[in-house]
Order: sequence, then structure tokens, then C-alpha cells
Amino acid sequence: MDAETRDEILEATNRALCEHGYAGLTVQRIADESSVTSAAIHYHFDTKEELLNAFLDDLIERFESNLSCEESDPRKRLDAVLDAVFSPKEPESDGFPVAIMELKAQAPYHELFRERFLDFDGLMREVVADIVRDGVEAGHFDETDPGEIARLITTMSNGAHARAVALDEHPAETRRVVEDALELHLDWTPSEGADR
Repeated sequence: MDAETRDEILEATNRALCEHGYAGLTVQRIADESSVTSAAIHYHFDTKEELLNAFLDDLIERFESNLSCEESDPRKRLDAVLDAVFSPKEPESDGFPVAIMELKAQAPYHELFRERFLDFDGLMREVVADIVRDGVEAGHFDETDPGEIARLITTMSNGAHARAVALDEHPAETRRVVEDALELHLDWTPSEGADR
């Protein structure tokens, strides 16, 4: 399948998932959100779960791209991660956070979805732990367990997502709490950068 068709199907999946929820999601509703027929979608994806797995794989790839940072300074890299997680560049008016919450709610029942969310969690934890480890070694951060800081940030990120979807709370509220925790654990305040 060409990349353009795949992207269109995945974008239509997002829209249909946001509008109808997981329980109301059908291949026909995905087709209705795009110029691709339901037969063409079935041609490329045998099942709805296979399509949603591709949707989650795409999410992980985009998130990994958002987490990447060319900076060598671990303080700036950590700031970039916080920006990607708590201040995403893409507007959230399309309901994308709702779509992800719908799929997270299915993870206990679908091993494939659980695996994708474990991949997502592992990616974020690995990136944060590497940054913290580099910052400790460079003397920018206090001595700490990088894995625990990564777990803290990942857990707070998941909480921010749930609060944004369920309570309409802006992720910046959770970012403030994360920054306070980082100051306590690392003796570093985000956005200080290399001028510290």
C-alpha cells in the first residue's frame, strides 16, 4: 500500500474513533471518513484490530520522532521531552487524546493493544532514563536512579492524558507538578537549559 493511502486510512481511523468510540468503530465508518472504500480498507487490513495495531504503530513512530532532540545538553533534551509530552505541537482539537484513551481502555482485553502501549511506555522510559543518566554523569543533575525518574515522568504523563480527556484539564497543569518533582529529585528546573 502506498504511504498516502495508508496515512489517509490512519487519519480516518482517528476521526472515526473519536466520533464513535471503540465500540462504535467499524470499517465502514472509517471509510466514510475518507475517500477509501471499505473494500479497499479490508484489502489492506484483514481485521479492525490489525488496522488499530497499525494506528498504534504509527502513533509510536510519531511520538518517537517528537522525542528526538539534536541537543547534546541533557537539560535541553529533558526540556524537549517535557515539551513533546505536555505541550505537543499538534493541536488536540481533533480529539486524538480521546482516541488513544479509547484504545488504552481496550488494552486489558486485547493483548496486541497492550503490547503497543508497553512499547510506547518502554520508549518513553528509555529516552528519559538515558537523558537523566547523561545529566547525572555530566554533573547537571543530582545523583538519582534514572529508571525511577523515567517511571515517574511516564506515570505522570499517563495521568496528564487521563485528566485531559476525562476532566478537561490542560496538560500544562501536570507539567507544573512534574517540574516541581524534577527540581526535588534532580535539583534542576526545566527551561534553565545550559545557562544554569
